[in-house]
Amino acid sequence: MHVHRYRPWVWAVAVFAAVVSLAVTLIPRAGAVSGPGPAVRAVPGVEDDGADCAVPAPGPSTANSLLPDPFTRLDGTRITDRSDWRCRRAEIRELAERSVYGQKPARPAGVTGTVSRTGITVNVSDQGRSASFSATVDLPSGTGPFPAVVVLGGLGADTATIKASGAAVINLDPYALGREGTARNNKQGAFYSIYGSTSSTGLLMAWSWGVSRIIDVIEQSDGSVLRADATGVTGCSRFGKGALAAGAFDQRIDLTMPIESGTAGAPVFRGIPGESGAQPLSSAYSEQPWLGDAFGPFTSNPNTLPVDTHQILAMVAPRGLFVMENPHIDWLGARSGSVAALGAAEVYRALGAASNITYWSDVQDGTHCAVRPEWRTPLQQSIQRFLLETGSAPGAFRISPSKAGNLSGWRNWQTPTLTDNGGTGGTTSGTTGGTTSGTTSGTTTGTTSGTTSGTSTGTSTGGDTGGPVDGCVTGYRTVNSWSGGFQGEVTVRNAGTSPINGWAVRMTLAPGQSISNLWNGQNTGTSGSVTVSNTPWNGALAVGGTVTFGFVVSGGSSTPPSDLSCTGA
Repeated sequence: MHVHRYRPWVWAVAVFAAVVSLAVTLIPRAGAVSGPGPAVRAVPGVEDDGADCAVPAPGPSTANSLLPDPFTRLDGTRITDRSDWRCRRAEIRELAERSVYGQKPARPAGVTGTVSRTGITVNVSDQGRSASFSATVDLPSGTGPFPAVVVLGGLGADTATIKASGAAVINLDPYALGREGTARNNKQGAFYSIYGSTSSTGLLMAWSWGVSRIIDVIEQSDGSVLRADATGVTGCSRFGKGALAAGAFDQRIDLTMPIESGTAGAPVFRGIPGESGAQPLSSAYSEQPWLGDAFGPFTSNPNTLPVDTHQILAMVAPRGLFVMENPHIDWLGARSGSVAALGAAEVYRALGAASNITYWSDVQDGTHCAVRPEWRTPLQQSIQRFLLETGSAPGAFRISPSKAGNLSGWRNWQTPTLTDNGGTGGTTSGTTGGTTSGTTSGTTTGTTSGTTSGTSTGTSTGGDTGGPVDGCVTGYRTVNSWSGGFQGEVTVRNAGTSPINGWAVRMTLAPGQSISNLWNGQNTGTSGSVTVSNTPWNGALAVGGTVTFGFVVSGGSSTPPSDLSCTGA
């Protein structure tokens, strides 16, 4: 057992972080408008609030073809309270550094710089070495101070919408931090000028480190231009990989938005070998030194990885996360990306922040890193919720039928019901699981509807419906709606006096509607009268136990399903 070795500078606030971390997980930020799911941030000024957590040394890697359980500690026990996530996240961070990215060093001894209305300069000194880099600033209209989104590489980000939403754009050149085209034993850039050209840390973590140093300088500024408490990060393709690393490893980032990140980004490593056309792990490892040197042995056997990207995405929880993917280019591995997002969504739900994660791969334009109309409204909503503290998070899962993953085939664990104050949490299966109904003929949802999404976010029938029959009742809510479709969610509850070992929900869709995606259940039929039954892993419900399945309906109106009824076995 050893204490997490990174960020000794934060130990002065570690006790404070431990005391308030649960509170900030559960309570909306000051001034936030009430909406589905809390808008939350970590302790202000703290890059890693789990720095004081005791993390046991991981044991030898063992092969596991399924995704590791994000809720099970290294000592084999499962977390039971939301406050437990702080130190569980520290364990995941350690595993990700050891096996995927390489170490992100503690905050440097010296970080200075300037913030102006046109740029940011950063000067770093540590271990007797120094380096400098800079970024440009593009402000929206108004007087400020403004929240800001760091855009890595300037590729694929919808900067016009970011600015129109009221946030500044910080354009950061990742190659100033870690250059591509270098050998692993001769890495170049500001990060490696300080920590050595033979550092085993990969470029993605070097880029993440640079984003953190930008935030350091903003925190030191007088606050007249940029707000220190409202920062996002985004990037596309390789820079989407870097944006994910930045948001996962710095809890001062309120909104993380990786775009079309591909292998070494969002897609689960274990899924890549089985996804036709996806960039192989060995290719991503050798194309550029993006990943840490230690990842090399896993390229041929990802099943021995102690961590996977659903957990890395979950490191962002409960902060804002908007994952954007392109299903039209096989190389990007969008099916494995949907599995990762569905797995991460289970952590968000357990933390009471299910609406703080959005995933969107259902897009029409297949051009890599295109600015897409489908993403415009959820981008605006995310900036407003997580950076401007107004409105509601989109909380939508719009998975392309052509690249729809199946989380139930990738896990043998269930999502715990975490208590709020050290309780013993029960177990329930996930709200955003991942059994999909397959494709429906000719269905292409979400091609232009993103511009009007969110019109009915979070509406509910107001209670249980359709039961009890054999002890089984249902509740329904519309999670999100748009012109020509909606996302719905059904909760199945065992209201009887004895456990049930299976369930089936019947419902009727309005004329013209069809189910294009469904998760956490298995459906018979896609239109008209539809039956959804349990998957092999979520059929058993104790008395009072619940399970939730979700679905996306396209075509026709956004009228919710009718005639819901439930039977239990």
